[in-house]
Amino acid sequence: MALSTHTTSSGYLLPSIHSAPPFFTQQPNSSTQAVVTEHWTRIILGYARHRRLFFLRIEDAEVAGGDWDEVFRNERINRRLLPDHLQTILASMAGKSQAVYEPPKQTRAVLLYWRRPEEWAEVLHTWVSSTGHMNTIMTFYEITDPPVESPLSGIPEVLLRKAIAILAKTGRAQMIGAADGDGVRFFASGGK
Repeated sequence: MALSTHTTSSGYLLPSIHSAPPFFTQQPNSSTQAVVTEHWTRIILGYARHRRLFFLRIEDAEVAGGDWDEVFRNERINRRLLPDHLQTILASMAGKSQAVYEPPKQTRAVLLYWRRPEEWAEVLHTWVSSTGHMNTIMTFYEITDPPVESPLSGIPEVLLRKAIAILAKTGRAQMIGAADGDGVRFFASGGK
């Protein structure tokens, strides 16, 4: 079978390497495995961005019909990514700050950085500015579940907190603690 690209049912274009049977197998040669891991990393981050998926668990390699099934399985060549191979890929991603283990102190689930926290901080600040919420206190819920879908819709709280912390360091946001939940005030530039 010739290598060819493939568009998943969700509309994501998989590269031709996804149709190569060895791509789904952990390679004994470390330099070959490094190339395979790099390709998998690009596919995982691209697909996560395409589908707005933030988390990936080792178990996702085993779940038929799950969010990741159309990437981790290739029925045309009867191959699937095995959990051990995925664990190696996730360890590499975590080592390169393309993902972080979430929750911390375990190695079976990651928060994917298809946008780094610094990029999310800029997206957040731009969105707040465009919605006219500068100098007002917003709840996390208002940010992650706005009435009109935004680039921040559904962002996990742990990632939102990282983005806010980055803005706070530059004086563009201030965390506000309240009995009924945390909020944040945003500023146009580095002044309160």
